[in-house]
Amino acid sequence: MAGNPFPLGKTELLQAYRTMRTIREFEERLHVDFGRGDIPGFVHLYAGEEAAGTGIMTHLGDGDRIASTHRGHGHCISKGVDVVAMMKEIYGKKGGACNGKGGSMHIADLSKGMMGANGILGAGAPLVCGAALAAKFRGKHEVAISFVGDGASNQGTFLESLNLAAVWNLPAIFVVENNGYAESTSRDYAVAVDSYVDRAAGFGLPGITVDGTDFFAVYEAAGEIIRRAREGGGPSLLECKMVRFFGHFEGDAQTYRGKGELDDIRANQDCIKKFSAAVTGAGVISAAELKAIDHDVLGLIENAVKQAKAAPLPTLADLTTDVYVSY
Repeated sequence: MAGNPFPLGKTELLQAYRTMRTIREFEERLHVDFGRGDIPGFVHLYAGEEAAGTGIMTHLGDGDRIASTHRGHGHCISKGVDVVAMMKEIYGKKGGACNGKGGSMHIADLSKGMMGANGILGAGAPLVCGAALAAKFRGKHEVAISFVGDGASNQGTFLESLNLAAVWNLPAIFVVENNGYAESTSRDYAVAVDSYVDRAAGFGLPGITVDGTDFFAVYEAAGEIIRRAREGGGPSLLECKMVRFFGHFEGDAQTYRGKGELDDIRANQDCIKKFSAAVTGAGVISAAELKAIDHDVLGLIENAVKQAKAAPLPTLADLTTDVYVSY
């Protein structure tokens, strides 16, 4: 039996694969169901980006906080939010993560440290500064992580949050998920610097850029900056260079992409294919074990859709619940 050359044991590797596969099948199913008109509202899919969310969240516990984006399903699943509750939420049903009142872009589960997806670009960054400040005063060595895309990285709220986190030396991590396009605008057109690490340096933060399609590269880089934050070393920026398989939103014709670009990234930049090839090639996990997980995940997603379709809609009385808090 070959030795394990990876930084995780077999059980953890299998869980990482299960998480990535769950995200992929969840998003592929939404792509189909939204196209049929089954889902209300709007959806932005995370397919192709699974290694980033999973590689980072593997280091986190429920006490660590994250603030997500409009493309938040992958962050939710990798942070441990219940898949059935997520599906009900996206379908706008009672029993959803937010009881059917948030939809795709506002899924949250505070019990898992998931402070919410967010339809406002860059809006999670200042929330993370608050969560990180609270963690610092509690002294529990928890961290808070903000996710933004390459487009949202140009928002003033994001840049101001980098400065605030540095000034207050917060246990905050700013992840830029650079998939190359801000909606339909190329990152090279809209960002003046060559690397987001340059922006971090401008605010006094260390930063690192990794291949976001390589689970192990993300896992190792995230582990180091999360450890540093837990130990009082302050904030950092992590840029994950990645790809998205679908458009900015469902219905995006993607006319801005080059000829053959989508076929190329599906064939050569699929993070799950890369992970599978690495672990099976090293003899740590068999193809049969991965296939068994694939079967389990398909069953999970099918069950989630069935439960979501069968669940009741929120009632008129639900409209004013969870709106105000009495202290």
